[in-house]
Amino acid sequence: MAGVQTAVQLREQGWPGAVTLLGAEPHRPYDRPPLSKAVLSGKAEGAAFDVDFDALAVDLRLGRTVTGLRPADRLLDTADGPVPYDRLVIATGAEPVALPGSAGVPGVHLLRTLDDAEALRPVLRERRRVVIVGAGWIGAEFATAAREAGCPVTVVEAAAQPLAGALPAAVAARMRGWYAESGADLRTGAAVTRVHADPGHKVELADGTVLAADTVVVGIGARPATGWLAGSGVERAPDGSVLADERLRTTVPQVYAVGDCASFPSARYGRRLLVHHWDNALQGPRVVAAALAGDAGRAAGADDAPYDPVPYFWSEQFGRFVQYAGYHGEDDEVLWRGGPDGVSWSVCWLREGVLRALLAVGRPRDLAQGRKLIEQRAHLDRTLASDPTVPLKKAAAPARR
Repeated sequence: MAGVQTAVQLREQGWPGAVTLLGAEPHRPYDRPPLSKAVLSGKAEGAAFDVDFDALAVDLRLGRTVTGLRPADRLLDTADGPVPYDRLVIATGAEPVALPGSAGVPGVHLLRTLDDAEALRPVLRERRRVVIVGAGWIGAEFATAAREAGCPVTVVEAAAQPLAGALPAAVAARMRGWYAESGADLRTGAAVTRVHADPGHKVELADGTVLAADTVVVGIGARPATGWLAGSGVERAPDGSVLADERLRTTVPQVYAVGDCASFPSARYGRRLLVHHWDNALQGPRVVAAALAGDAGRAAGADDAPYDPVPYFWSEQFGRFVQYAGYHGEDDEVLWRGGPDGVSWSVCWLREGVLRALLAVGRPRDLAQGRKLIEQRAHLDRTLASDPTVPLKKAAAPARR
């Protein structure tokens, strides 16, 4: 998404020069969210972007793995030889974290690419026994698809609650019942020590429990795919993300970074953000293209403002539509809208009365209104905001400056 959108935005904002788009995969660029949904279940054969690269005069080079960067020579090193550039946009995304000791073990899968999704289709079609390692967003979405297909599913999570890295325990605890409703067996506080594949698959837990499986799916997180930048001079954070500034420029002149591989400073939240979600890969390229197009972009109406979005993502799991906007910290006040045991509810995070983030389960109107209020740095009347029958926008007071 980030690479394709950068190419599209460059043309829309008047970039007159050549545009070359390199991709490591052999497939035409595609959208990732459908991989854990329609593509995985067999309802769609693929999710290729509807982009006419020829009409945009974009030189699309597939199956080209980049191995290094030489800024002094303005060259990218690839497995097929060097590629020169005048300006460079890094959009290499993120790569899934593998379960230690599972590399090369047959029947152990990740879910990140089109090939990954296609390899997992027979698992659902044949209703195999599945053990999923990790109860994060990917784990929940795959568990949903597997249960809908009739697969026996066990999910093991090292933390005490699902989505432990993303949501506070009090909120995540309300989601664990979703697994039981679907017929999936969720085991929290269960660390995996080893996966055996002889014969069949056995997942060994730290407490000695051994789980039998036909297929193991690992969803324990992702990290920025930036290892190829070692020695390039492009500065990276401890989490591996490229350190981009407020206009997504890197520490090397004429080199930008966008999407899952880059972190950026947010004035709104007073910290650097690394956002591994689709909307970030959609919005960031507009800022990069505006910076590259310069005067041509401004003439085309491009926005030259710093990049400081309200992060947004969604997930479909266990028959529920889950949406999140903003960013919350551990010290933010939590305010519930609606009973968390109900079919639909929302959670607001406030800092000194200002709405900072919102999680909506089956309440898309809350999300739409909340996202605008976060952008406006609106204060909320806590009594009104906690009443789910009151539209969230009615609970907002004028923004304070």
